[in-house]
Order: sequence, then C-alpha cells, then structure tokens
Amino acid sequence: MAGSCQRIYGLHAVESALRHQPRQVHHLWLAQGRRDARVERLERLARESGVPVSREPREVLTELAGSSRHQGAVAEVAGAAERDAQSLPQWLEGIAGDPFLLVLDGVQDPHNLGACLRTAEAAGVHGVVLPRDKACGITPVVRKVAAGAAETLPVFRVTNLARALDTIKAAGLWVVGADAAGEHVLYDAALDGPIAWVLGAEGRGLRRLTRERCDLLVRIPMAGAVGSLNVSVAAGVCLFETVRRRRAGAGSGPRGAC
Repeated sequence: MAGSCQRIYGLHAVESALRHQPRQVHHLWLAQGRRDARVERLERLARESGVPVSREPREVLTELAGSSRHQGAVAEVAGAAERDAQSLPQWLEGIAGDPFLLVLDGVQDPHNLGACLRTAEAAGVHGVVLPRDKACGITPVVRKVAAGAAETLPVFRVTNLARALDTIKAAGLWVVGADAAGEHVLYDAALDGPIAWVLGAEGRGLRRLTRERCDLLVRIPMAGAVGSLNVSVAAGVCLFETVRRRRAGAGSGPRGAC
C-alpha cells in the first residue's frame, strides 16, 4: 500500500466505506465463488462509484487483509479521516441539540476501541475524542470490529487530552468520568443536557489530569465478585443509561464537582 492507505475487511466495514466514503475507496477485492446478496451488494455499490473490483481466491484475500476473518471482502481505502483538536470548538458549535460525546483516555486494544465506536454510534453519540499518544488509532482491526461506525462517527485525535477536555467544558458540556472510586453511583447522577463521558484505559483507568478535568466521577455498581468491566462494556452501560434518562426526561441527580 502506498501513502496513507489502509486495507479494511469485513462486510460491515467495507459496505460502510462504500456507502459513506466511496471516493476514499481505491479497490475492492471479493472472494471467488461467493455470490450471495451481501457480496453482490458490495460489488454493485463499488461499480456504481467507479471503484475497481477484483474476484480472487480466499487465500489471496487473507494475504491482502492480513487476517482470515475478512468474510470475503477486502478494500483498499484512504487512511481513516481522524480530525484534529483545532476543529473541535467549531464542530461542537455546529451540533444541533445537546452534544453527546465519548472521550477515551488511552485505550490501546483495537478490539476494545472498535467495540467502543460501535456502541457509541448505536447510542447516538455525536463524536469520539482520543489522545494521540499511548492510545490506539483507527486501524483496520478497529474498523472491522466497529462494523461501519468508524466511517460514520467523527473521531478527534488530540495531542493534549486535558486541554481538549477544557475545550469541551468551555463549550458548555458536563464532563462525567467513569471511575471505580467515583463518589456517585451511575444511576443517581445527573445525565441531562450536553454531556461528555470519559472512560479510561484497560486496567489503568483515568489518568490524574483527566480525572481532575471531570465535573463528576461516577461508578457503575458491581454486585458480583468481579471488580471492573471491560471498557467497551462500561461504555455501553454509561452511554445507554444516558440515552434512557434522556428519553425518560429524568436527568436530575447530583452534580457535585470531582
């Protein structure tokens, strides 16, 4: 691959790229002999957008993807369009209604990041903020696990996460961190209005400067012997509790400072 191209794979990821970013798709490879409706749809979308299509043995697709989990579809695309911190304030101003963000503090596992993106997109999150250092970016594995969310969800990569949180707060968002030692229980906390959820890395949790930028720290109550949840599962619990609360119109709760 030349330049900033990636090879993405999997039916969801490839179809999302063809539907939402067809100009970024340079080539599509499909498995020989596979003629089901989903693969035929990919070929039709590609040809309608002028994307070259090749039929190859599955072994060739495995080599192209670097994985055998390609589901019969591999595409070469321009590198993921991650946004930078400079565009964040203007982007926040352009959101209609109450902004809803997910901020991930140093998630390094691509499967966890992909699952977080998929969950965030399903919950109606407007965008995701990631640090550039010591954190996973939008890789082919992330795009595969995200099942199309990486192509539709704005992702900001920032050099200084604490400064980005200051920007988010200045835009009027309530910054809520998920932390095992949080003073308030998730189900009692205020989750109404503009909100940015902040979740930490696997094992380490939120860094000190990130914790200090939070308006509120909350914990997910754990009934069993397990002391913590996978970050993507925790993201699902927190984001969809926010969705539930907004739909019910029951956002009142503690808004004490961290």
